[in-house]
Amino acid sequence: MGLQRWAFWRQRPRLIAYVLLCELAAITSIVLAAFTAAMPVQDDWFRFLTLAACATVHLQLSSRQEERRRSRKPTVQIDLVGIWSFAGVVVLPIHLALLGIVFSRTQRWFVARRPLYRFIFSTSSVLLAAVATHEMVTAFGVRAWSRTTVLDSFTEFGILLLGGFVYFSAQAVIIGIGAILLSTSRPTIRTVLGTKDDNELEALTIALGTVAAILLVNMPAALAIIVVVSIIGNRIAEVRQLQVDVRTDPKTGLLNMRGWREGAERALARVERANSSAAVLMVDLDHFKSINDTWGHPAGDDMLEYVAHALRGATRPSDILGRFGGEEFVVLLPDADADEAKLAGERIRRMISELHVPTTDKRGGPVAITNRTTSIGVAIYPDHAKGLGELLQHADAAVYEAKENGRDQVRVSS
Repeated sequence: MGLQRWAFWRQRPRLIAYVLLCELAAITSIVLAAFTAAMPVQDDWFRFLTLAACATVHLQLSSRQEERRRSRKPTVQIDLVGIWSFAGVVVLPIHLALLGIVFSRTQRWFVARRPLYRFIFSTSSVLLAAVATHEMVTAFGVRAWSRTTVLDSFTEFGILLLGGFVYFSAQAVIIGIGAILLSTSRPTIRTVLGTKDDNELEALTIALGTVAAILLVNMPAALAIIVVVSIIGNRIAEVRQLQVDVRTDPKTGLLNMRGWREGAERALARVERANSSAAVLMVDLDHFKSINDTWGHPAGDDMLEYVAHALRGATRPSDILGRFGGEEFVVLLPDADADEAKLAGERIRRMISELHVPTTDKRGGPVAITNRTTSIGVAIYPDHAKGLGELLQHADAAVYEAKENGRDQVRVSS
């Protein structure tokens, strides 16, 4: 396959320009750092080989878990192999630190399951973050942890903490801007900065990388402990992702009905103990089938994604959002009465009617979906029912009342 047929060249022009700019910056930074840094000595080579060996054992023993994890989550960016990369950045000369990153990333390529241009781009972001972090850490002088006093240890810890922040932030900014440019819909914090689990995993990676760096200088044999912890960490990350996947709708990122029911049951139990009220809203997009018939199912998926974003913006953090199925969504509003629920429903209806959804038609041409209407049914606990199943039935019946009375309205169950 010729270079001109790569999937990269079919991306948006602004994304192509940004990726090429980042890769050029990575190459320039590497060349400048390599020419200005001191040459490695024997101890540096020993530490490099030690980190390379640890990274290889970690990669090989966790490859199956990582492959399954990436096959289920196309947006995975966080990888615990960064433990060894960060340790090299703060301990080794920049030549060897960058060589170690390339070495481990090359091994990970075989389970990455990503287009080549994305893998190269993410590698460039890691290399740029490594150069920035190394320059920041070395600006404070040579690290001499084997002779650190108790008071000096606080200073050294602060430097490492700052290095971890630079390493994390540089990658987040580079990858985040790329996510914005790549996104065909309205970017969210989740798509730009990653999920809470992603960021927790990145923080764990940097923390373990810091410990690995200290052990590499003072007690290299103890790195075997970090290898074991990193492998267990990969397995825990896979389990946590499975727990999220089983409760989440993949198209919208909202809870699926299983996850929504679990959360809604717990919220209703709290409402009952507090002798309060709650509302269930059933949100049904009017004439949704016409979107699929007119522009194709990808356009319908884009519409669902935008509606999910509108629901997040129109509700409170304590409200529980889910996708009921097809073009229907459900919302539980704890501690809300009929008037508050109707106001929330009107707010949702108005926000959906104002959506401007850029998408493509069946031939791939650009189109925009606008002026969509929504029918919303409301059921109140405990006025209409005390059980979640019955509340859903009442809200669903109210949706049909709204449709029979002209659609594009909010109806409270009669």
